[in-house]
Amino acid sequence: QVQLVESGGGLVQAGGSLRLSCVASGSELNVNFMTMFWYRQPPGKQREWVATITGGSATNYLDSVKGRFTISRDKAERTTYLQMNSLKPEDTAVYYCSTNRGSTEYWGQGTQVTVSS
Repeated sequence: QVQLVESGGGLVQAGGSLRLSCVASGSELNVNFMTMFWYRQPPGKQREWVATITGGSATNYLDSVKGRFTISRDKAERTTYLQMNSLKPEDTAVYYCSTNRGSTEYWGQGTQVTVSS
């Protein structure tokens, strides 16, 4: 079992920055080797993938956030981060972290990010 708790969302002006955190806990001993994902769900839209970091710290990003967002992880703290710079109003969404073990998916409760123009 893995529990994920996100934090760090808030209201920011366009051009600003936020850092989201996702802390993993639970009985899964290998969480630091698991691939972690950030997703987001804009208001009235479907959830979309934003970024991935593997157990080996390889990363991948949605095209629209490349060069602005950075995903990273601190294995000692079992925490995955999403540093978001140069935020745009279209980045407004609920942001979720996620991971999986085989066919079992784990999701956090989400954290709201609102970017004002």
